[in-house]
Amino acid sequence: MSTLVSRITDSELEVMRVLWQADGELSLAAIRKTLEQTSNWETSTIKTLLRRLCNKGVVAAAKKEVYYYKPLVSEEEYTEYTTQSLIDRLYSGSAKNLVASLLGSKKLDDKEIEELRTLFKVGDDRDE
Repeated sequence: MSTLVSRITDSELEVMRVLWQADGELSLAAIRKTLEQTSNWETSTIKTLLRRLCNKGVVAAAKKEVYYYKPLVSEEEYTEYTTQSLIDRLYSGSAKNLVASLLGSKKLDDKEIEELRTLFKVGDDRDE
């Protein structure tokens, strides 16, 4: 995955989330209408963010009667890449150290810990 994915800004990520939720192509007007609910960005700001995302290779623009935009990177791919990048930078590549940090800092409640135990048990099946 491109290192450009790691350089997606918070504002660009808001645009990406709109595109991911659409599960298809969206026009600038549709993107703007969705973003109106969460931001007060001008159309020019949204165009700039879309242009940057296209230049980074994570969004494609297709000219029809107007431009339509679609993500070239799925939300799952982005999440996996950024999570691994975080683990690499902060925990020397050790997911175990990440979990230990969460447990040690009391960021997880008992229910979440139990859910993790269940997930880890399911993960044990991969060796069989």
